[in-house]
Amino acid sequence: MSQPSYTKQVEVRWSDLDPNFHLRHSVYYDWGAFVRMSFMTERGITPSLLIQLHTGPILFREECIFKREIGFDDTVELNLTLTKASHDMGRWSMKHEIWKNRDTLSAILHIDGAWLDTKTRKLTVPPASFREVFDSLPKSNDFSWIEK
Repeated sequence: MSQPSYTKQVEVRWSDLDPNFHLRHSVYYDWGAFVRMSFMTERGITPSLLIQLHTGPILFREECIFKREIGFDDTVELNLTLTKASHDMGRWSMKHEIWKNRDTLSAILHIDGAWLDTKTRKLTVPPASFREVFDSLPKSNDFSWIEK
């Protein structure tokens, strides 16, 4: 893991495995969502606050590049970095690296997202407090600003 990042350990459950006894593809996406929501929740952007403000994250793209199998006995950590963002943090891209046993890059998950006003069902600019949290996300080595 060569760059600073937000990292969470996750547990491989028996139900996460497919008939070939390695991690089901959809689990990688679930873990990504868990890590992103953990980052936000730990910094005050809780599900109840999202409901109160009628604001939620929305994904436009979610792509996983699978590199190495993950099995039941592996230890797994995911990291999170911001790869692109608009200056108002209304749109953003993130990357997760999924490492097994601390030394094997097993997958890379890329997402592109924005904020949705859940009442109007239209894209919105997040409150200043959200922008501060997203700006505190560790940035990837190739981070760039999105110009609108």
